[in-house]
Amino acid sequence: MNALYIILTGMLVAVSCSILGTFLVLRKMAMVGDAISHAVLPGIVLSFFITGSRDSIWMLIGAGVMGIITTLVIEWLHKKTKLQEDASIGVTFTFLFALGVLMISYFAKNIDLDQECVLYGEIAYVPLNTIVMGSLEIPKALVLLAIVLLLITCIIFFFYKEWVITTFDAPYATSIGMSTVLWNYLLMSMVSFTTVASFESVGAILVVAFLVVPASAAYLITDSLPKTLFWAVVFGIISSVGGYYAAAALDVSISGAMAAASGLIFAVCFILHLVSKQIRRSPSIIQPEEVSE
Repeated sequence: MNALYIILTGMLVAVSCSILGTFLVLRKMAMVGDAISHAVLPGIVLSFFITGSRDSIWMLIGAGVMGIITTLVIEWLHKKTKLQEDASIGVTFTFLFALGVLMISYFAKNIDLDQECVLYGEIAYVPLNTIVMGSLEIPKALVLLAIVLLLITCIIFFFYKEWVITTFDAPYATSIGMSTVLWNYLLMSMVSFTTVASFESVGAILVVAFLVVPASAAYLITDSLPKTLFWAVVFGIISSVGGYYAAAALDVSISGAMAAASGLIFAVCFILHLVSKQIRRSPSIIQPEEVSE
C-alpha cells in the first residue's frame, strides 16, 4: 500500500506541474517557473514566522504572494534596466532563494523547518504523515495535492479560451479588453501553490523537472495545445511510475529517479523530433516511368 501512495503522490505532482508547465513552455516562461519554485522559500519562512504554524494553507498563501512578487521583480528588472530577461530571472531567484536559506539557518535553528526538506524532499516518507478521513487513513500530502490538482484543472478547464488567447496572441487579447497581466499573475500564483504543496513530499528538484521536462517533450512531438497537454500529462505519469520502480530496483533516490525518467522520455521525443524533421526535409525520390509509344 505504501508503494501505491508514493506512486500516486508522484503522479499528482507530475500531472499538476505538467499542465502548468505546458503554458509556461508555450509562453516561453519555463525558467520563470524554475525561479518561482526556488524564490517562494522566503514566503514560506515568513508565513511560518507570522502565524507560528507549519499549516499548509498559510504556507500556500505565503508562497502565492512571494510568487507574484518574484514575477513583478523579474519584469521590473527586465523593463527598467538593461538586463535581459534570463539575467533578470537568474538575479531574482538566486537572491530570494539564498535569502530564504539564510532566514531558515539563522532564525529557525531549533525548528522543524529546513532547506534540506525544501530542496530534496523525501517522497518515501509520504505514507508516514497521515490524516483520518472517515474510516480511511490517507497520507496528508495525497489529499493536499489532490485538492491542488482539482483547483488547477477547474481553472484551466473553465477559462480555457482565455488561456489560449493570452498564450498565443497577447496583443489581440489586450485589444479585446482581456488583462494579460491578470492571467499571467494567476498562472504564477498556481505555480507557486503547486510548488509549495509539493515541496515537503518531493522537493524542489523534482517539481522543477516536472514543470519543464514533460511539457517540453510533448511540445516536440505535437503542435496542438490539447495534444500537448495530453502528452505532457501522460509523460509525467510515466515518469512517476517508471521512476519509482527504477528507484526500487536500483535502491536510489525516488525523486531523482522520477526526474531522470522524465529526462529519458524527453531524449526519446527529441530523437523522434529529429527523425521526423529529417524525413520532412528529404526530397521525394520519384522514379521516372518508362513511357512506350
